[in-house]
Amino acid sequence: MKIPHYICPVGKKGKLQKFAEVTAFENCFEYAKDMKGKWKSNYFKNDNPITVELACGKGEYTVGLAERFPNRNFIGVDVKGNRIWKGAKYALENGLKNVGFHRLMIGNIEEYFEKGEIDEFWITFPDPQHAKERKRLTNCMFLNRYRNISKEGAIMNLKSDSTRFYEFTKEVISEQKLEVYEDCDDIYNWKEIPEYLANIQTFYEKMWLTDGKKIKYLRYKL
Repeated sequence: MKIPHYICPVGKKGKLQKFAEVTAFENCFEYAKDMKGKWKSNYFKNDNPITVELACGKGEYTVGLAERFPNRNFIGVDVKGNRIWKGAKYALENGLKNVGFHRLMIGNIEEYFEKGEIDEFWITFPDPQHAKERKRLTNCMFLNRYRNISKEGAIMNLKSDSTRFYEFTKEVISEQKLEVYEDCDDIYNWKEIPEYLANIQTFYEKMWLTDGKKIKYLRYKL
């Protein structure tokens, strides 16, 4: 899937314009505590499972998954409104009703979703936070926060170029004795790579592939 490049002002003015547009998009929410426990009833208006992409950036994966899985609901979460703009605009222009975006701080995510509301999580190419383990989105503290808003047996997906982040996450999985469904340290040499891993590529994935980095993938039970 290729998300088109939209013409817009560059620099700070461009960011401010995108931020202003996002606040008016019908598929975008900002620190919306009133949506807690009501995403299915008030927004999606169905009872389909909900997948959240954490630190979704421009939303490439959120909308890519939504196109491939129309019987699931998807919410992209990020703190930067100007990043969310691209995916949100694409979803609106292409009539994707199973997509929403929520601007919030992931450290406070429990304030915005109800226990049992989320079925699955995706983290794609997060900041590896080499000097700050406490900020890594797969550390024990964050996993406990995700558990507090998800169903029993919820799934976590991690796609990353960072060997350090990948190995750190595997250590956490081992420490917590979590069940691993998929573990691959080079998905493009995977004999039977799932289509949604091969054909949805974020801006950063394309950049890392050009640099010759291997892309890692983990799918495990929270």
